[in-house]
Amino acid sequence: MSLYEATVPPLLQILGALSGLLTKAEAHCAAKSIKPEVLLSARLYPDMLPLTTQIQLACDFAAKGCARLTHSEVPSTPDTEKTFEELKQRLAKTIDYVKSFKPAQFEGADQKDVTFPAGPDRSITVKGQQFLSSFSFPNFYFHAATAHGILRHNGVEIGKRDFLGVA
Repeated sequence: MSLYEATVPPLLQILGALSGLLTKAEAHCAAKSIKPEVLLSARLYPDMLPLTTQIQLACDFAAKGCARLTHSEVPSTPDTEKTFEELKQRLAKTIDYVKSFKPAQFEGADQKDVTFPAGPDRSITVKGQQFLSSFSFPNFYFHAATAHGILRHNGVEIGKRDFLGVA
């Protein structure tokens, strides 16, 4: 399996699933007369980030992960989304960005150095395979799963199939 096949299709699957989760969350708010801001600002625990930020970070780890693996310019996206629609637009833009990568761009990336920030004044350099499996994917899936958990915890009728985008 190529690094492209191991990276791009799984990212696209979960990014699409997150969009579906937001659609269900928006419908849940309408059906239960819940202000959207309530779900958008919901957290699993007070010291954790809210739903909006979880979606933004999942998008960032997908886009920036692909950019770093392919030694492309790392995109910068301001975190300005405040509505379900704006978050779905960010997901759509991220999906388009990830789709723009071609298999050839990932050739040999598993053995190339990838340098990424690890805090405000620190960076780490590892080989591409280690970057993907030990940093990029774990962070991407953490934020995607936390977004799912926030919605489920708040009564949105979703399950594992929704997280996987196969509901």
